[in-house]
Amino acid sequence: MDTVRIAVVGAGVMGLSTAVCISKMVPGCSITVISDKFTPETTSDVAAGMLIPPTYPDTPIQKQKQWFKETFDHLFAIVNSAEAEDAGVILVSGWQIFRSIPTEEVPYWADVVLGFRKMTKDELKKFPQHVFGHAFTTLKCEGPAYLLWLQKRVKGSGGLILTRRIEDLWELHPSFDIVVNCSGLGSRQLAGDAEIFPVRGQVLKVQAPWVKHFIRDSSGLTYIYPGVSNVTLGGTRQKGDWNLSPDAEISKEILSRCCALEPSLRGAYDLREKVGLRPSRPGVRLEKELLAQGSRRLPVVHHYGHGSGGIAMHWGTALEATRLVNECVQVLRTPPKSKL
Repeated sequence: MDTVRIAVVGAGVMGLSTAVCISKMVPGCSITVISDKFTPETTSDVAAGMLIPPTYPDTPIQKQKQWFKETFDHLFAIVNSAEAEDAGVILVSGWQIFRSIPTEEVPYWADVVLGFRKMTKDELKKFPQHVFGHAFTTLKCEGPAYLLWLQKRVKGSGGLILTRRIEDLWELHPSFDIVVNCSGLGSRQLAGDAEIFPVRGQVLKVQAPWVKHFIRDSSGLTYIYPGVSNVTLGGTRQKGDWNLSPDAEISKEILSRCCALEPSLRGAYDLREKVGLRPSRPGVRLEKELLAQGSRRLPVVHHYGHGSGGIAMHWGTALEATRLVNECVQVLRTPPKSKL
C-alpha cells in the first residue's frame, strides 16, 4: 500500500491536534479533517483553556500526569517562541483557594506547572473566606486562536479540511483506509457510545484589563481567568443539559460569585455570555476498533471524552492516538501471508 488515507472526524482541539501529530509522526499518509463545525463554532472555542487538569477516576494517575506534562511541554515551547501570539498561548500566574484544608495538599500535577507552592498567610488575607491555597504559574491557551493555528499546521503539511456532516463512519469507506474519531458528543451517534454525556458550561467573557492574576475556587466551579483579549468568568457544571442558550439568571449568579472573590470585577464591562457542552464520560476513550460489515473492514481510532480537561490534556492524548494510528498503518502495510 502506498499512501495511507486517514480521515479525522472533528475539528475541535482533539481532531486538529491529532491531525497535526499524525502529519509529524506517521510517514506516507494523507490526512483529511472532516467536520460540520469549525472555529468559532466548537466547544474548544468556549473553553477557558487553562492548564489545570481534572482527575479522571478510571485512568491511572501516572498516565494522566504524562498526558498533562506532554501538553504543558508542547505549549510551553510555543509560549517561548515567536509563534506565541499567533497560537494564543500565554503564561498566567495566580491562586487556587480552598475553604478547608484539602485531603491532597499537593496535586499530582504540582511539579509540572511552574513555581508551585502553598500560599502565605499574607496572600490568603485577600480571600477571608478561604484558609488554604496554592500559588503557581501555568499556561492559558485561547481556543479560537489556537484552533486557527492548528488548522494552518494541518494545511501546511499538505492536509485537507472538508466541511461535511458525517452521520455514519461507514460513509468514509472506501475513500479512507483509517478513521480517527474525534467527534466528542457526536460519538453518541457515530460510535454508539451511550456513556458519553454533555456537562453544560456557561461562562462570561468580560473586559477587566486590570485583572492580571487567575483565581480558582478549589471546586473549580468558580474561576476568574485573565486572557489576551478578555477575562473568562465561570462557571457551571450541568450534567445531561444540552441547552446551548445562555441563561441570564446563571450569568448573574456567576458574576456575583466572581465578585465575591475579586470585588473589582463590579467594574467589568462588555459582558458576553458563552455556552459550551463538555463531552464527558467515565474516562477518555482512546482505543482502536476494527469495524466490520460483511467482508468490509474499517480500522477506527477513537479519541474523545475529555470532559473539562480537553485543552489541558490534548497534546498528550493526541500523541497516544497517533501511536494507535501508526499501529493501524503497520497492519495495513503488512502483506497478507500467502496460503501454501
